[in-house]
Amino acid sequence: MTAKSTSHLGGERFALALKSGIHRVINEQELLNRINVFPVPDGDTGTNLSLTLGSALTALDREETHLGTILARLADSLLDGARGNSGAILAQFFQGVSDSAGEISRFTTYTFGKAVENGSGYARDAIAEPREGTILSVIAAFAAAVRRHAVELREESFNVVLPASVARAEKALAETTGQLDVLRKAGVVDAGAKGFVTLFEGVMQFLVNGVSTPRPELGGLSEVIDVAAGSESDSSYRYCTECIVTGTDIERRKLREMLAQLGDSLVLAGTRRKAKIHIHVDDPGEVFEKAAQFGEVSAQKADDMHRQSHSSHDAVRKFAVITDSAADIPDEDLERLDIHMVPCRVHFGDRSFIDKVSISNEEFFAEVERNPVHPTTSQPAPGDFRRQYQFLATHYPDVLSISLSAKASGTWQAAVTASDRVDGAGKVHVVDTQNASTGEGLLAVFAAECAEAGMSIDETLEQLKARIPLTRTFALVKDLKFAVRGGRVPAYVKPVAEFLRITPIIRTHADGRVTNGGFLFGRRRRIERFAALVAANSAVSGPMHVAIGHALAGEDADRLKVAMQDVLPEIHRLTITELGSALGVHGGPGTLIVATMPKDP
Repeated sequence: MTAKSTSHLGGERFALALKSGIHRVINEQELLNRINVFPVPDGDTGTNLSLTLGSALTALDREETHLGTILARLADSLLDGARGNSGAILAQFFQGVSDSAGEISRFTTYTFGKAVENGSGYARDAIAEPREGTILSVIAAFAAAVRRHAVELREESFNVVLPASVARAEKALAETTGQLDVLRKAGVVDAGAKGFVTLFEGVMQFLVNGVSTPRPELGGLSEVIDVAAGSESDSSYRYCTECIVTGTDIERRKLREMLAQLGDSLVLAGTRRKAKIHIHVDDPGEVFEKAAQFGEVSAQKADDMHRQSHSSHDAVRKFAVITDSAADIPDEDLERLDIHMVPCRVHFGDRSFIDKVSISNEEFFAEVERNPVHPTTSQPAPGDFRRQYQFLATHYPDVLSISLSAKASGTWQAAVTASDRVDGAGKVHVVDTQNASTGEGLLAVFAAECAEAGMSIDETLEQLKARIPLTRTFALVKDLKFAVRGGRVPAYVKPVAEFLRITPIIRTHADGRVTNGGFLFGRRRRIERFAALVAANSAVSGPMHVAIGHALAGEDADRLKVAMQDVLPEIHRLTITELGSALGVHGGPGTLIVATMPKDP
């Protein structure tokens, strides 16, 4: 049945049309994953777009008819739930649509044209180096077509404007194959661009033809979507309460359900062995009592949020330190120095986990070994950062965010985007460590030690600025098959490397790049020669801090510790920790990581 021709589009109808389009994208996620070859052939664009758009379903399900309000909630939810490059771009597009629409109660074709044109500009501005042949090209083509028909030709019927604009977007999508060499060689269109077209095909089919795509089975997406769908609001509770629970196998879901009944702004971070609770309540004692059912409770804190002055947690620290889960840091340092962490996401096909929270490092590598589906990782959404920034900025005059190298991930950009949206009293400073894994971890620990010593944020930033160019991270990859499965290394490289008995090295550079760092030939004394390579290429001369990370290779890590102490006699402190997914997803079990940082720059 054909839908009634309309020259106006109200909030309720627009929400229903968007939901139909979102359902269509989620149904197509596997196809989008299969054609994902740009910028990296890691097969996760469909999952990322499904997670991004799926996070908005809760906002669209609310009983609300005002278009401006719906768009504002939609943009907020998408920002909180954005995953991957395409997801972040899509979130920025709808932020632009929302900002353009303002407080209007319904769209005309003219105001819709202005809104999508603004959204296209927002999407392009979000990317430092825009490329044609991507989702940006298709968004621009769609927006230009809407503008031409609605603004220039003054066509007032959505039944005319939408089919013509979607058709133009489909044409632009087909053209992406010839715009990028990697797409041309694979014979596919850009996956993110196809996701955008699929979304508005669903919107158009609903509004013009009356065809609605039913809600799909979300499967493994539901847990992540539920986590991402929370909204920000001022707490009506008095105490900001924190504690750490240490146990053998903490039932996280049960603990979350129990705590959720006590207050709001619940954040449950950590691992199955150690969980950190943050929640706003009126009775902190009840939180500690409930938490004690799951393990030993320590580091209890309860700060009065009704005080006029947002004081810090203690009289010494002048700023809080937060990092992303790409940083590999020993548990004792995280607890001792009160380092906050924003988790990345890990995906095994349609199964999604919160890094170091719903899946431990040990569980991750065990799954890598037995699961034929190679995992992918996605950066934290800006909303993940914003929620924690917002909390910390109400308790500290400054928040120092230590980030994974911007050359390796979009995590830094997500953190910067979130920092611009924080309205707390504290100021958020985002620092690109130009490092990863244990290198990022060394810098985060150093920053937290500065805070513990009572140093100012300006002094600490100066100290970090001096140390970052001198901090290096090196990885010894035991088996190339995991990098091949993830699309990072061509398949032909593995048998050649095995025939020549080559062990590849990955390393960071002073400008933040993470690249091939050479090879070790032969298997004899592999760990000792790796230590010698690190010593020869470290940027540190004199006393230093060293951090070792390992992926299910504790004995090798201990052997590496001895080797490092032999070749670098001026080690001031050396720590060993389990390796996380950031570099581990490419190296797999058996990988060893070493980072060096000067004690004094």
